[in-house]
Amino acid sequence: MSGTDRAAVVAGLGGWVPRTVVTNDELAALLDTDDEWIRTRTGIRQRHVITPGEATGDLAVEAGRRALESAGLVGVGALVLATSTPDRLSPATAPEVASRLGLGTVPAFDVAAVCAGFVYALAAGAGLIATGVAESVLVIGADTFSTILDPADRTTRAIFGDGAGAVVLRAGSLDQPGALLGLSLGSDGSRSDLVEIPAGGSRQRSTGLPVKSEDTFLTMRGRAVFAEAVHRMSTSARETAARAGWPLEEIDRFVLHQANARIITATAHRLALPAERFLSNIDRVGNTVAASIPLALSDGVLSGELRPGHRVVLAGFGGGLAWGSVALVWPHIAHPGNQILPAPPADQSGARK
Repeated sequence: MSGTDRAAVVAGLGGWVPRTVVTNDELAALLDTDDEWIRTRTGIRQRHVITPGEATGDLAVEAGRRALESAGLVGVGALVLATSTPDRLSPATAPEVASRLGLGTVPAFDVAAVCAGFVYALAAGAGLIATGVAESVLVIGADTFSTILDPADRTTRAIFGDGAGAVVLRAGSLDQPGALLGLSLGSDGSRSDLVEIPAGGSRQRSTGLPVKSEDTFLTMRGRAVFAEAVHRMSTSARETAARAGWPLEEIDRFVLHQANARIITATAHRLALPAERFLSNIDRVGNTVAASIPLALSDGVLSGELRPGHRVVLAGFGGGLAWGSVALVWPHIAHPGNQILPAPPADQSGARK
């Protein structure tokens, strides 16, 4: 295979969420909120959270194991973990995940791009394959945002859940189903304050000043984030579709970062496309950050909404600000079948509604 047509091809898929479920009614018993307030503003009715002693790496290992099983592999040439909630500030979590999966001494590293992390990690994995560093790469998105939320903040606690999702990439050619096409990435650091944790990094630590408790938790400027998310994901999706040579109306499925049901609906409207083409499982898992796109893919395969031959665009947006998208023709891949998310009824209406 020549260097010009060498491509990263999706060959396996897996997902995992913690077994502990927190419903809207359970949150309402603790906070000044109710089920209707949460559902009408976010589309979420429940989320999964880790229990004491669990961590991001544990979820990543479970999702990674299922993706390897799906691909029929016991090893890969590299591992890329997208997370903004690593097990420790240092070292990176990826090498330990690789070790626990029995991958030996393969290169393994973290990518921190928050909710755009999975798309960035796909780009990194594709680069490893394109340059010949690896013939196969395990790409995992995993986050446990329940560990960085203000217990008294009804907004962030209602939105975020914990989870992990993973794909296996292998070396192939651009004309194969599953090949990553039209990658588009971007960032705008001038708006980094829209989504942040003020304390914990070198900037805060270097001041030597006492840390306010509220600065240790995630903060978001909701309205501004909403507007940026819709603008950036719709623009990036258009760019990626154009690079892939696909008219928007011929794309069968869009899998956006599952930030908020209203953001997904608004992005569909901005692209002038039917909402039915946009996969969503946010009602069952909430915003799982870097895990949200692969978990939505996993759920889509299980429900039958995502099928081989579908033209698919993935798009993510998150803090940084960072965003990105990628296109692929969905391949026929085995699914381990043990994802614990309850799947909605299968969509029998066919492609390109």
